[in-house]
Amino acid sequence: MLPADLANLADAYPAWSWNPVTDLQQMWAYPFMVNAFRAGTVVAVAAGVMGWFMVLRRQSFAGHTLATVGFPGAAGATLLGVSATYGYFAFCVTAALVIAAIPRAGRDAEGHESALTGTVQAFLLACGFLFAALYKGLLGGVTSLLFGSFLGITTTQVWILLAVAAAVLAVLAAIGRPLLFASVDPDVAAARGVPVRLLSTAFLVLLGAAAAEASQITGTLLVFALLVIPAATAQTLTARPAVSLALSVLIALAVTWLGLITAYYSPYPIGFYVTTFAFAAYVLARLGRLAARRRPRLVPSPVPAGGQA
Repeated sequence: MLPADLANLADAYPAWSWNPVTDLQQMWAYPFMVNAFRAGTVVAVAAGVMGWFMVLRRQSFAGHTLATVGFPGAAGATLLGVSATYGYFAFCVTAALVIAAIPRAGRDAEGHESALTGTVQAFLLACGFLFAALYKGLLGGVTSLLFGSFLGITTTQVWILLAVAAAVLAVLAAIGRPLLFASVDPDVAAARGVPVRLLSTAFLVLLGAAAAEASQITGTLLVFALLVIPAATAQTLTARPAVSLALSVLIALAVTWLGLITAYYSPYPIGFYVTTFAFAAYVLARLGRLAARRRPRLVPSPVPAGGQA
């Protein structure tokens, strides 16, 4: 693309006026932007909470797979003539049940789960490209399914996302304490009578629903921007569970809102901006932690035997 073409493309988008109130009023004058902010807020809260537990349980690869299989779900639903939203949830939740069928007990449990997870991911991703090739109409863009878009979010989708997020968070609140125990020390939790296997299955199903939500905003390949990076950043900043969980949600909200605002004023996809802002927050958190470790600590001088300094 020539420089003149880039200039014309930039002129086609609204200009930032440096007056936040005016700019927000201008954005929210469009229904699609209002729906985008509503959906992004719902998804960010659900992804921030679920992602925090996912990172704590070291199941990021499973979360990535559950997000990836949303692509064949959306493509298959479009091929059948139904809403892509139903395809996202159907495939993600079904894949979660398949992954949960592998026992996590034993020395090779994580290896078996990773192998099955990768197998499911590869097969279903290939199915997604097959569904896209079989569909002869306008699929809505394979790129938008993989990397996200906020232009096509409808009010109906917002209500569906809100209902699913409320259900996911309600169930997670009910199982939160035993799930945290089972995540930190599954062997001791099992010895105390905690249903570790049942909790693992329930969590994967909830994670599948959260991944299906986030995929509709960031796309299936960039869902880690909301499911992993905010949680990893929060757990880098503090080890206190309540504070870390709250930070995960706040970071997810911040990068989503910033991504939406920036994408509105540019021709580039929202997934890029959300991921970039989230990654920048993670890098800053890691640098801050590294600087804190290298900061010299003042050692108090010994007190003389007489009791006076």
